[in-house]
Amino acid sequence: MSSFESKIKSPELDIFFKAILELKNIDECYRFFEDVATINEVKALAQRLHVAALLKNKKTYSEIAEVTGASTATISRVNRCLNYGSDGYNTVLERLKDNKEIDMNY
Repeated sequence: MSSFESKIKSPELDIFFKAILELKNIDECYRFFEDVATINEVKALAQRLHVAALLKNKKTYSEIAEVTGASTATISRVNRCLNYGSDGYNTVLERLKDNKEIDMNY
């Protein structure tokens, strides 16, 4: 994997991300994220991933807004990240696509 220079890199975030990588299953993820973030923050992150999946599946902004409840500003921001960002959404979506337990058309 090539070296990536993040705009947000810090020792504090390194520890936070290492903590996330220590989570072993979905139940542990729920427990951790319910403690570390508000319900609305976690739901907003999940919504953005859903928006990204729908954009990758060539859905229109109006279809995505209807399905997810996301604003057009959020959809536009996610679309910019998909096309010009750090490739994070694309990496995760590609890996999830290969997981037979997950329906990426949700």
